[in-house]
Amino acid sequence: MGGNYSSLIMIALMVVVFYFLLIRPQRKRQQEQAQMQNSLTPGTRIMTTTGLFATVVAIDAEDVILEIAPGVETRWVKAAIGRVVGPVDDTQGDAENTDTVDDNVVETAQSPGDDQDSTTKK
Repeated sequence: MGGNYSSLIMIALMVVVFYFLLIRPQRKRQQEQAQMQNSLTPGTRIMTTTGLFATVVAIDAEDVILEIAPGVETRWVKAAIGRVVGPVDDTQGDAENTDTVDDNVVETAQSPGDDQDSTTKK
């Protein structure tokens, strides 16, 4: 009889552990995601679940109008919004883009008559 109770207690303990390790955190993430999607406002910079960066232009009941490039607007469902990147700040963004230099880029110049590989000789 004692063995039956201990196995029943172990099964109940496993259910409780699964609840706290799997189910509860997933519900919390879903609630946070829904709250983020419902708190969107025009002008917010977002990233969709597919990795597309855009700016919120307008919000309908279940849809969001996103501007992916100047003058290019598309309609998405709110569930496709993955995360909020931040509000748009055009003056700061333009200044950062022009001053950024990639130190890892190496440019090589080739003279017009130098079409052959330097290791091969005729």
